[in-house]
Amino acid sequence: MKLFLSLGLFLSLTFVRAQEHISNFNALTLTYKFHPKFFLYAEGQMRSIEDYSYPDYYEIKGGLGYNLTKNHKPFIGLGRYATYKEHAINKEEFRVWLQDVIDFKKGIVKFENRFRAEKSWFYEPQTDKNSERMRYRYRLNISVPLNAKKIEPGTLFANAYDEIFIVSPIKPAFARNRVYGGFGYQIDEHFGILGGYLWQREFEAKGNKNVHFIYLAININIDDTNPPARTYHFPGAD
Repeated sequence: MKLFLSLGLFLSLTFVRAQEHISNFNALTLTYKFHPKFFLYAEGQMRSIEDYSYPDYYEIKGGLGYNLTKNHKPFIGLGRYATYKEHAINKEEFRVWLQDVIDFKKGIVKFENRFRAEKSWFYEPQTDKNSERMRYRYRLNISVPLNAKKIEPGTLFANAYDEIFIVSPIKPAFARNRVYGGFGYQIDEHFGILGGYLWQREFEAKGNKNVHFIYLAININIDDTNPPARTYHFPGAD
């Protein structure tokens, strides 16, 4: 708990010093396990970056994952992303990625290591400009159940992560850092909710830029295996 309290204090002080506005980050995710080894994942996002009350970014994505072992889950995905300015699409993106997730537990604390390589194609309709990008990401995600020994229906848990983004051929190569802290609640066998604060540092932006998000998500887990494994997937802000 000291880790999460310290993280919250640090992020609060960062926001006060920056005197920047709060943005909005909402997500709906679905994890469907249709085989003991395979699962489908889908996610929709809507963000209000410049103005909390006006959505100016959305994404829809999904893919196929494979449970190589209990703690090792490679994944392949694709998605479409759009950024708006002045109520018109400013940039469209199509993205594919390969991902590997390796997690382990120490007592009741779960550590998730996520490695991802992304290829993106961009189109800017207002200027008829096309571009491409490779991006590499690493995230360390930590989850701690607060009223149980593991996450199950009725469990309140704390969650924090740090993620770095490396891009090519855009400069600077170290493009972004994300730090998140928040809480979640597993309502029943299928539904869970999460909420927290996400600080995003953009090194690509001229003069650098801080973005402060209030994050809210609903996660849906469906397990059609027999017998069901009853494991709960919390992807976190992505």
